[in-house]
Amino acid sequence: MTFMVICMASPAFRGREPGAGPRVDDLVQEVEQLRAENEQLQRAVASHAVVDQAIGVLVMMARISPEDGFTVLREVSQHTNTKLSSIAEQIIKHAQGAGLAGTVLSELQAALVRRQ
Repeated sequence: MTFMVICMASPAFRGREPGAGPRVDDLVQEVEQLRAENEQLQRAVASHAVVDQAIGVLVMMARISPEDGFTVLREVSQHTNTKLSSIAEQIIKHAQGAGLAGTVLSELQAALVRRQ
């Protein structure tokens, strides 16, 4: 019974007669959609972890609050027209000894000055 209730909630069953099975192409489409959503969620979780790590780096190195750390990342991202996760990755690598691109470095410095 539970399986039937779950299936009836599925887009592949909506609008179909009770007892009528889903069409194969509807099920294939739903599986593809669920896979795409799953991949998107996995990327979001990974990106979130990188952003959190970069906030931690800024908190420790610049002695700012986590809220200010996120604001700094967001401002640098916006001012350089670069994805937030990319800026976060660059900040983490910088903390490990890598250099920062000139525009990212100057925007980072400006954003940190605004926080002090």
